[in-house]
Amino acid sequence: MLSWKRWLFAGILSSAFGIIALANVVAAAIAAVTLTGILLMLAGAAQIYAALAGRDDNRVVSLVLGSLTFCLGALLIADPFAGTFTLALLLTAILAVAGGVRLVLAWSMRRTRIFWIFLLTGAASVLIAGVILANFAEVSPILIGILFGVELLGNGIALIALALFLRLGGSR
Repeated sequence: MLSWKRWLFAGILSSAFGIIALANVVAAAIAAVTLTGILLMLAGAAQIYAALAGRDDNRVVSLVLGSLTFCLGALLIADPFAGTFTLALLLTAILAVAGGVRLVLAWSMRRTRIFWIFLLTGAASVLIAGVILANFAEVSPILIGILFGVELLGNGIALIALALFLRLGGSR
């Protein structure tokens, strides 16, 4: 199978999964939270192992952080629906902080051509974070699923575009 066909297949598969996730965003959110929990447990277990196997000065810190990471993963797996609220709150905070940083940067670049880009994207991020917080109880169970589905769909579209680019001969 040619390289471009593999990318096309991966793009179609990712797009299909994105559409499926967007069709049932709550189930997609629970799946994403469960997967996050599993990965956190694996990372925590690896850090605990490294702390117990090592002999450096950071053993205690590594053991505590590994244990916390493992426990966080276990909590997400134990109640993934509640985990959607936690991750939604974290994402909302990141969105608000990133928007605020862009607004501060916009102010410092007010005499440049990119002032408006930073101002508009920063304001949009802060506004979206505010809308999410204002409707947090209703929005948070679906927010993770929507973001997961949109990411899969966007990834699929990008992979399909890459496949078509490769099929047509690359950089002409």
